[in-house]
Amino acid sequence: MVSLTTVIDLPTEQMSEKVAARFAACLFAPLTLTFSGQIGAGKTTFIRALLRALGVKDTIKSPTFSLVESYWVEPLHVHHFDLYRIHDESELEYIGFRDYFTDSTVCCIEWPEHAPGTLTAIDVSFTLDIKDNGREMQVRALSPLGAQVLVSFMGEQ
Repeated sequence: MVSLTTVIDLPTEQMSEKVAARFAACLFAPLTLTFSGQIGAGKTTFIRALLRALGVKDTIKSPTFSLVESYWVEPLHVHHFDLYRIHDESELEYIGFRDYFTDSTVCCIEWPEHAPGTLTAIDVSFTLDIKDNGREMQVRALSPLGAQVLVSFMGEQ
């Protein structure tokens, strides 16, 4: 099992956006990225910045109520999930959750702890914590593909 970790200090929202843009430059398909942390820790903010950096021009809505929002950014198809409102993993079957994971997709999943039995192949996990007025983000590569992303990101520093 691959395990490579880095901790990143994000003192401002602008720094979160800058780091998200650097991560966006390292992404390829297929990848599964998970985002954990308390409400208000910056998960959605980071994913929005990631999507902007990938080239999404349209409004980027939070999938809190829709559960998933999808974006096409050549050559990637990105799905942004928010599983906060999932109370039973069987609910994911109703939205065809497994069908979103293909060879051409990057799946960004907030609140992955709401689907522990369904999410078995995670490439990179992001954990955000509130730290003073900013945030701290721990990034862990959990697969060989995730390690490629993280090594590429760390090489850009």
